[in-house]
Parts: sequence; C-alpha cells; structure tokens
Amino acid sequence: MPVVLIEKQTPQITVVTLNRPERRNALTLELLTQLHAAIKVASEQPEQRVIILRGAGAAFCTGLDLKEAADHTKAHATAEMVANTLIAISETRLVTIAAVHGAAVAGGAGIMSACDFVVAAEKTKIGYPEVRRGLVAGLVMTFLRRQVGERNMRELLLGSELIDAERAREIGLVNRVVARDDVMSEAQKFAQSVLQGAPGALAHTKSLVGELWWHAVKEDVDLALKYHLQARESTEAREGIAAFNEKRKPRWVV
Repeated sequence: MPVVLIEKQTPQITVVTLNRPERRNALTLELLTQLHAAIKVASEQPEQRVIILRGAGAAFCTGLDLKEAADHTKAHATAEMVANTLIAISETRLVTIAAVHGAAVAGGAGIMSACDFVVAAEKTKIGYPEVRRGLVAGLVMTFLRRQVGERNMRELLLGSELIDAERAREIGLVNRVVARDDVMSEAQKFAQSVLQGAPGALAHTKSLVGELWWHAVKEDVDLALKYHLQARESTEAREGIAAFNEKRKPRWVV
C-alpha cells in the first residue's frame, strides 16, 4: 500500500494523507519522497488551488522514523529530502492546510509549521524532542522561528516538552483548535473560503507573504542542514536513537 495517499476531492482541492498508521506516520525516505512528489504534481496542475495534509490513524506525524534513522547510510539522503519537502510545502503556489490530530512531533511539527494554515484537534500534542535523541531540530527550526517568538522557540527546543493544541494556538503554531471529529470539516471550511478569492490574486498574495516573511529561506535551510547532519553523525545521536529503539533512557557522556 502507498505510504502517501492522494485524493482529488474537487478540481481545486487535493487531500494528501500520510499513510503509515502502524508507525504513527513516522517519516521514512520513501514517505518523504512520495510526499514531495505529491506536492510537486499538485502544484503543476493549473486548476489546483488547495492542498490539505493529514495523517492516517492515531497521529498526524511523529517525525523521523528512528528505526530507519539508525541506518546512517541513509542520513544524508533523508535529511536532504526533509529539506526539499519542507521547501516544497512552503513555496508551492497552492494554499496548504494541515489538518492535525493526535501528535505532530519533530519533523511532523515541521511539516505543520511549513503549511499556510493549521487546524488541530483539541488533544493534539505538539513538540520538538530532538535534543532528547541527541539530534538538532535544525530543519524544522527554520520554519518554527517564523511562527513563534524567540522566547517560545527556546522553550520548545531546549525544554523539548510537548505542548497541547491550545498552547500551540496561543503562540502562533496553530490557527484553530476544534474537536477531533471536526478537524477535516474545519479544514474544508477554510479551503472553501480560500476558493472565494481570485486565483491570481491568491497566488501573488502568498508569494508576497513569502517575500516579506520567508526571505532567504533556502539559505536558512542550507545552514540548518549543516547542523542537522552534524548532529545525525554524532555519537550522541547514535546513543539517543538506540535508546529510543531499545525503550530505555539514553546514557549521555558529559
């Protein structure tokens, strides 16, 4: 079964579903490649105007699949695909809506942060626990810093504790918080609102927002990629990932 499902609900709206529910939609190289391709294909269709991203099963996305991340031969390819996918989501001319439930963690929170609009279920947990795995949230940090202030960013990244959807809304990570059963209907409601705008005006407005707020995003991602890969290749990352997979506390060397 495909790890990314694509459903064209109307000529203007495509729903893209991360489809690894048994792994809480953890990001593998395969999933990232398919997600990146889905964004690109939809963006190239003139009639398309909105993409809704969601996760199958109990969670939106829990970040990198740490079982696959233990294979260091894939580190560079996976990191580069994360970077390319986040850029594709943020720079597409289409309006992107994240319909989030369960958990949006690490790279999953990064995907959410790269979207134009976020609807989250009431009990969703959101966070960036990378430092607890010996990793650096460099790539997602590039997008997080454009959503929240520096003080909140330091809390999320250094404390690495999960926050609930309402707290995420308070600091600007989430637009709307609704009941779990209403997440997709709220996303569809916003999509219909978007469709009331003129296609050209919407595309140019999004482009201008990008110019004003996302200046030099590719340069930021390049810098973040360097830090991310430096951490991925460290002994701390090997220990942190091993500890997660072995369900034990990491033994950090000071």
